[in-house]
Amino acid sequence: MSDKKAPAKAAAADKGEKKGGKLPLIIAIVAVLAAGGAGAGWYLSSKKATEAEHAAAEPKKPAVPAPALYLPLEPAFVVNLSGANGGPQYLQVEVQLMTRDAVQLEHLKANAPAIRADLLMLFAQQSGTDIVDVPGRKKLQAAALAEVQKLMTAETGEKCAEGLLFTSFVTQ
Repeated sequence: MSDKKAPAKAAAADKGEKKGGKLPLIIAIVAVLAAGGAGAGWYLSSKKATEAEHAAAEPKKPAVPAPALYLPLEPAFVVNLSGANGGPQYLQVEVQLMTRDAVQLEHLKANAPAIRADLLMLFAQQSGTDIVDVPGRKKLQAAALAEVQKLMTAETGEKCAEGLLFTSFVTQ
């Protein structure tokens, strides 16, 4: 009888060893997969962070502005200058307005008579000594642009004119 019990005990022992042997193997496989997943996640996140740093470090190319659209205010402005004491007595200036939006260009065209009237008043207030040199002319140019933008903001709610150019400037 003891011979019959010995093989049964050995078979039971083998079954217990197989159960105990599979559990650590499964735990080890799960641990390796979890570690691999964590490592892959870390690698991908660090790669994205590095790419973001490189993108931030590269200088961004400025956007190319839309092409400029010009509106010549014709005919040329001719005004008598105020307080002409030995300096120029009149000013003849050709003006063009610049914008980058076709709709704003149409607004400028529609308001051209009012723009001309305001600029005539501004130019007539100048004295010959104030516009003899380049800084004086640039100051007048900035004042004229501000006047146009003020008028257009009142009429349309937008400045419309981005720039004002003197394409001819004659004093005498």
